[in-house]
Amino acid sequence: MPDVAPTAVEWLEDFCGRIGATPPTAEERETVLALAGVAAHASERIAAPIACWVAGRHGVPLDEAMRVAREVAPG
Repeated sequence: MPDVAPTAVEWLEDFCGRIGATPPTAEERETVLALAGVAAHASERIAAPIACWVAGRHGVPLDEAMRVAREVAPG
């Protein structure tokens, strides 16, 4: 029987445990995905993971990152 891939939440919990980080809450996951969505639709798709990484790397709170992403998005 083939192995079943973990869910995203399971994978993140394992990943975070291995790097000594606290897994994101459901609300945080939703906000990160929304931030990635704004970045991906406002530019090239590669902007999504990089914008999330930059915000996290520099300790920018998610609500602030979303505000800025919406300012940067055209229209």
